[in-house]
Amino acid sequence: MPELPEAETIARGLRDPVTGATVDRVEVVHADVLDREAGDFSARLRGAVFESVGRRGKNLVLRLGDSRRMVVNLGMSGRLLLRGPGASGAPPTHPAVYFHLEGGRGSLVYHDVRRFGHLSLHSASEYATWSASLGPEPLGPEFTAAALQRGLQSSTTPLRSWLLDQRRVAGVGNIYANEAAFLARIDPRARTHTLDADAARRLHRAIRRVLREAIDARGTTLRDYRTAQGWKGEYAAKLRVYGRAGEPCPRCAEPIVREVLSNRSIFFCSRCQPAP
Repeated sequence: MPELPEAETIARGLRDPVTGATVDRVEVVHADVLDREAGDFSARLRGAVFESVGRRGKNLVLRLGDSRRMVVNLGMSGRLLLRGPGASGAPPTHPAVYFHLEGGRGSLVYHDVRRFGHLSLHSASEYATWSASLGPEPLGPEFTAAALQRGLQSSTTPLRSWLLDQRRVAGVGNIYANEAAFLARIDPRARTHTLDADAARRLHRAIRRVLREAIDARGTTLRDYRTAQGWKGEYAAKLRVYGRAGEPCPRCAEPIVREVLSNRSIFFCSRCQPAP
């Protein structure tokens, strides 16, 4: 599932070619990814100008000229791809929505194999309310080690599960939660209220480090994820523990352990990340 680095990479890839573009028409192939009836969605976007392209947590946020936002949650397999005039390569195999742009700028295509993603339109006030329901951005100034420690101390949830709660911190998913716990030398099963200030500082540094590294590598492609240009992310080759059960720990050579926690896999080194 795309997480913060993947959403940030797509937003950066769309920013120059899409900013200022006007929607000529919207072609809905599968309306089940929309927050409203297809005709209404298309009518509300026809003639709209994409003023900016950003991100909130794992979600892409396209601001329209009238201060409305279109929020794109990529779900499990969603992609937002550019198809310029005379685009090379095979066309999208599972398009759900086409945004045809004026002035020969091609199309922006929402592609989703499993169609677990979601596109929604928000007024400025609706967007503010939705955004306020999410936790702080982990690369933003509000996400400090002290704030992180306060949040950890307020819960008894296992650390990996706490990090996946988007109300706690926005944008971290299973891949980067596992990687950050490893860098911080904390067992992902540890109850958050047991983590002291030093552990919170290590975790804070680790979260920011792994997210920045992944953004620099254009995200992690394990199966479906692609950038806006259709490229694969390159961070999979740099993963230290995620998906590497049985392989030697990059620190101590102890085999990486895989367990299931809340129906999701966790990966860790039992030596470097001692059990609480």
